[in-house]
Amino acid sequence: MTAAELIATAAFENGVFAQAFPAFGVERRGAPVQAFVRFADRKIRLRSQIYEPDYIIVQDSTLIKDVNVFGGMKKGGIAVINTEKGGAWNVPEGVRLVTLNATRIALEALGVPITNTALMGAFAAASGEISMDAMEKVIRHRFGKDLAEKNIDAARRAYAQVKGGA
Repeated sequence: MTAAELIATAAFENGVFAQAFPAFGVERRGAPVQAFVRFADRKIRLRSQIYEPDYIIVQDSTLIKDVNVFGGMKKGGIAVINTEKGGAWNVPEGVRLVTLNATRIALEALGVPITNTALMGAFAAASGEISMDAMEKVIRHRFGKDLAEKNIDAARRAYAQVKGGA
């Protein structure tokens, strides 16, 4: 949910309307959670789950074997997946797959395996939907000074990796 909120807020900073909301399935510790983000040039009145996403971000690639994360993805969409090794996933035709080891990036930048801002950076680079300036502003607002700088480092590393700079 944190990643969704950060992405929605950064999109808003870029001048579009945005909303972020969770969808909880089974309420038990460790159960998969979905979070959705919408952004548009006009007010968003729809408040339902997104069934045909343009983008997906998968924080835990082990879920792919149990959950159809690619279901409903549009041609031209982008799937950003945190993975160490990659996988033989059934990615729909016309969907661009972006993989990176966001866990490693988070461990190096933050010292803990919290991948939100690394995946946010990867999403920004892959989609072009949010700018680095907006992303950094949102991270600085959300976290204290030292933690913000570490999270910005994680986001920048992921951004550079996806753009081909690392």
